[in-house]
Amino acid sequence: MSDSVLNRLTDVFSQAFADAGFPAELGAVRESDRPDLAPFQCNGAMAAAGVLKKQGEKANPRDIASKIVEAVSGHSAIAGLEIAGPGFININPNEELVAARANDLIADPRTGATLVKPLKVVMDYGGANVAKPMHVGHLRSAVIGEALKRLFRFRGHEVIGDVHLGDWGLQMGHLISELEDEQPGLVYFDSDVTDGYPSESPVTMEDMARMYPAASSKAKEDETRMKRSQAATAELQAGRPGYRALLDHFISVSIEYLKQGYGDLGVTFDLWKGEASVDPLIPDMIEEMEAKGITEDSDGALIIRVDEGYDSEKRKGLPPVMLKSSAGAVLYHTTDLATLVDRKKEIDPDLILYIVDQRQATHFKQVFKAAEMAGWYNLEQMEHLGFGTVNGQDGKPFKTRDGDALRLSDLTQMMRDAAAKRLDESGIGLDYDESERRDIANKVGMAALKFADLQNQRLTNYIFDIERFTAFEGKTGPYMLYAAARMKSLQRNAAEKHVAAGDIQISHQSELQLVLALDAFDKAVQKTEVSRAPHILCEHLFRVAQAYSRFWSDCPVLKDEVPIDVKSSRLALSNLTLKQLELGLDIIGLEVPERM
Repeated sequence: MSDSVLNRLTDVFSQAFADAGFPAELGAVRESDRPDLAPFQCNGAMAAAGVLKKQGEKANPRDIASKIVEAVSGHSAIAGLEIAGPGFININPNEELVAARANDLIADPRTGATLVKPLKVVMDYGGANVAKPMHVGHLRSAVIGEALKRLFRFRGHEVIGDVHLGDWGLQMGHLISELEDEQPGLVYFDSDVTDGYPSESPVTMEDMARMYPAASSKAKEDETRMKRSQAATAELQAGRPGYRALLDHFISVSIEYLKQGYGDLGVTFDLWKGEASVDPLIPDMIEEMEAKGITEDSDGALIIRVDEGYDSEKRKGLPPVMLKSSAGAVLYHTTDLATLVDRKKEIDPDLILYIVDQRQATHFKQVFKAAEMAGWYNLEQMEHLGFGTVNGQDGKPFKTRDGDALRLSDLTQMMRDAAAKRLDESGIGLDYDESERRDIANKVGMAALKFADLQNQRLTNYIFDIERFTAFEGKTGPYMLYAAARMKSLQRNAAEKHVAAGDIQISHQSELQLVLALDAFDKAVQKTEVSRAPHILCEHLFRVAQAYSRFWSDCPVLKDEVPIDVKSSRLALSNLTLKQLELGLDIIGLEVPERM
């Protein structure tokens, strides 16, 4: 497999700078800021002049650029060179080099994307709560986490995705006490019964979705009711069999519901563990931390001081980790640390990535520092990948008109309906059968939703705009799917006309630009992994789709007047583009319909 055109040119210029007595890295070639002038540029002459200046010598960057141009002129990789401005070198690559690279890319199942030395990576994303319906606030963690999981797997890593359910704490006590009020005769509430509980859950997901807010509201207004929920929570955590059996029902019913909700987004998990699963590890974990001398008593609470410079009055520094409250209850810090212990024991990962709302940043800094102090992990093995919020037109977190969090199932249905409407307005698929039209609307709707999220920088907030997201123009999911579907249509037409793909030749500037766009795939996936930023891959895919659109307009493929060797070449280039687009779109979780 040949190297990318950019890397080949970098090798040529690096050698030229080294031969001229400068650091070889000054020969780095980059994509041009002015692609209308040339696809690539080298800016090393300015830095080289700075090197000479430090040595007490005077130098004009343009003179250095002239020497470099003279040294590389005539090289087989280069078709043209021009010095611009204070010493920029604009570079046009040789068309034969570009064509050879295109033929290498189409022969490669990964279209140029390289593999890396694999790491064992745990990705903690999703974070839905047991007994609560999924809402719009769960969208970003799911979509970003799934894209990163697929990207890391594509790069060659072993990745374990963990949903990390919220299934512990007062919310469970609320449910238990509310269920006891509604169905007091259930065997789970008989303290004399310790086993043989029914296998079928006494509640559905809709029951729990109703019961939890009702119990929470009552507890806020009635101190006695709150104490009942707290007592139920304490008995659950102490291991009361009937309550543990209820918790198992709550979890199993919730997981069945969550698998459907996440499944609508194309999101899957390898592990469906939650806080309850690590509760048995907590006593030994705390004992280990105490033995290592990293805990201390603070007004009856057990803490870990993770920042000696912390000043609560000035709100300066990192607050202590709370292992136990003064009442003896374990907290979120405790269960997250126990989860780290569990992962160390069961998986022993090289890296753990938490794809969780940026508002939890302080929490993770505390937990990571405590885990390092305990000697379980190094800080570089744990990363919190925060993200911004999905906002309404008012700039506040997106809610329904009633002010409630919009259910995720309602959101996904809104996107399907909006996509179906757009498809009808565009006249796409009007003659298809109903089943295929529904399938296309689903794929277009989910592509609109996910691409709108992923093409933003992870930490930024964005405005939910269903009209913009479902448009077939601009940087949208529907535009990406339509571009790929058009390539599939070309393949079918070529087969009907008995045109076969052949070697790729470069005879038009739009062909060259398309190949160079495709040639940046490996760089894009590398940067996406390093930055943990799916928007970089989205930008690459959009750029490829745009380059293909220009190619489609400028370079007819199947018209009668086009010579057969040109038809075969352009068909091959279209096939290569489709191959890479489908790879990239699959990484970010978008499915391409066979036709649109």
